[in-house]
Amino acid sequence: MTYRIAHSFVDPICRRWVPLLAALLLLGGCGTLDYYGHLARGQMQLLQVRKPVDALLHDPQVDPGLQQRLILTQQARDFASTGLGLPDNRSYRLYADIQRPFVVWNLFATAEFSDQPELHCFPIAGCVAYRGYYSLGRGRGAAALLKQRGFDTYLAGIEAYSTLGWFDDPILSSMLRWSDERLVAVIFHELAHQQLYVAGDTAFNESFATFVEREGLRQWQRARGLNAVGQREAKQHEQFIALVLASRARLKQLYARDLTADAMRVAKQAEFERLRQEYRVLREREWGGRGRYDAWVAAPLNNAKLLPFGLYDKWVPAFAAIFAEVGGDWPRFYQRGATLGKLSATARTAALQTLAKAR
Repeated sequence: MTYRIAHSFVDPICRRWVPLLAALLLLGGCGTLDYYGHLARGQMQLLQVRKPVDALLHDPQVDPGLQQRLILTQQARDFASTGLGLPDNRSYRLYADIQRPFVVWNLFATAEFSDQPELHCFPIAGCVAYRGYYSLGRGRGAAALLKQRGFDTYLAGIEAYSTLGWFDDPILSSMLRWSDERLVAVIFHELAHQQLYVAGDTAFNESFATFVEREGLRQWQRARGLNAVGQREAKQHEQFIALVLASRARLKQLYARDLTADAMRVAKQAEFERLRQEYRVLREREWGGRGRYDAWVAAPLNNAKLLPFGLYDKWVPAFAAIFAEVGGDWPRFYQRGATLGKLSATARTAALQTLAKAR
């Protein structure tokens, strides 16, 4: 299973960042150089295979099916700027065939008895809860090294990511496997990151982009006379997230207890079995016995695998409250979001909590 919004941030490095790379060398040593070199190569390879969508639409050699999908992306791209007030630039006006199912793999890690992620800090993005790899083998190697040190790890395939406007992000071939609705929604989501991004606050950034994505998709469907689709799937997703977050909360309480390591491991596995059982009950009682998360639940579970859940949804009610307060005016909504982003982390969290409660 991949996540509902399969996107990531990979801190970009290119020729304009050479002085910064040199500084990182001095600060972080060879490990920093090697990893940033990997990111630079991966990003540059992606940039080199981009082609203008307009040229592909007028090329008789291009598969008509691909052209139809690209037409949809351009319609969504136009709407993003004219209807939602999102940045009007060359992002998603280009196409890149990456010839693999995922563009990057994100590696999440936690200590064996912790629900908190190992953080990784970057010059522009700030600190995030994962490290991205353009190579599956490299990601697996990094995970293996962390496992040797006793960490829980999880490697997630990601179909799209944002460079926050540093580059003209392309439509990726990995994105075209999605439904029309999801493809349109993720274009809105990624452009929202270009509109507003607060370094080091993943929950704020993802919740902001998720609200823009959801409201944007609703307005897109209404403007095109389309029936809203995916409501059933969205409800199931919310129910599943609630199960996972409840499990994380119980694990947090468990790890605060004064137990031996062996007793803690037994209790930890019992909690994962409880999560599986609660999922099966939910699937049978409310989903008609069919569950889209069966494979994810059946596979091995650990702390790291639970980390991504909640980041994309935590403050969505707060942003919905802001949108209602400004009467659905996108420029004012973005201005209010930017004002929140300038607050200290503590003050921002308190403001978001107040907004969420008022919703």
